[in-house]
Amino acid sequence: MRRTVHPLLPALLLGALLLAGCGREGPDTEQLGFYAFGTLVDITLHPAGEHDLEPIEAELQDELEILHTSWHAWRPGSLGRTNELLAMQAWFSAPPSVLPLIERGREMQALSDGLFNPALGKLVAAWGFHQDEPQGPPPDAETLERLLEDPPGMQDIERDGVRLRGHHPDLQLDFGGLAKGLAMERILELLAELGVEAAIFNAGGDLMTMGRPGDRPWRVGIRDPRGGMLGSIELEGGEALFTSGDYERGYEWEGERIHHVIDPRSGRPSEGVRSATVVHADPALADAAATTLMIAGPAEWPRYARKMGIEQALVVLEDGLEATPAMAARIRLGDDRGPLRERSLP
Repeated sequence: MRRTVHPLLPALLLGALLLAGCGREGPDTEQLGFYAFGTLVDITLHPAGEHDLEPIEAELQDELEILHTSWHAWRPGSLGRTNELLAMQAWFSAPPSVLPLIERGREMQALSDGLFNPALGKLVAAWGFHQDEPQGPPPDAETLERLLEDPPGMQDIERDGVRLRGHHPDLQLDFGGLAKGLAMERILELLAELGVEAAIFNAGGDLMTMGRPGDRPWRVGIRDPRGGMLGSIELEGGEALFTSGDYERGYEWEGERIHHVIDPRSGRPSEGVRSATVVHADPALADAAATTLMIAGPAEWPRYARKMGIEQALVVLEDGLEATPAMAARIRLGDDRGPLRERSLP
């Protein structure tokens, strides 16, 4: 079986399986594991022995490499070129691969009342996150004030067919909270085209299922921001589970943890919610909603869950766990976790 060469892959993949709960189900399933789309990817297939693994792995890796190159926020590619042309504020023909991101980005910004705003790439970059290894210093007060005085949004992109034009000098697209969901949708379509009927596709702990492993659901884990597993949940076919957390990308600066989820209202890393997990049939919506609930904060996350059409959500706060009633009925917490508080959606 062909494998991506990566010196840390065995240890990292084992850690991802233990922490992300990818769903290793037993002797009637088989796994592929490799590094792609900037993260560890694990695919569980059912039934075992029914698939030609080598061409499946090759197809998935190739597709993920194309998407990763096209949609990367700071490396050369289709999105990078699009950002350069948007800054010129003149009409241009957009790369086809970028158009779905822009349209879903518009939708998610509207659904979230602007808490999810992919047009704020310059703000994300100012915090040191447009590099492979994020690092400080954080932006100074003057820089933040300038970026927040008149921030861009997806409404600053004008579209006419395949032609785009930007209308804001600070407009810079970053689809870090959406691209993985769209990629997951495409990969499951590809698995179906390759004859797979039941599988879990897991990319760094965010995952989606297709079909069922026989007569049972898939059982997967949810990562605890403190480390290890928070609990588990059983998923039916066609359900996506996405988690956004303060433990994912970040750095330490003068004793403070700086994480990558930036609140567009304050221009600073979000506060109060350590992680948010969402289950939904639409992986792109689940991806964006998990980020939105982190930004919304402890008081407001149920309101934004309702607004975005999310009925199943779990948040980890500094003082405990909260979940929607639909999520609370499904999740099984570890024995060392405190009580789970239910928050009804307004």
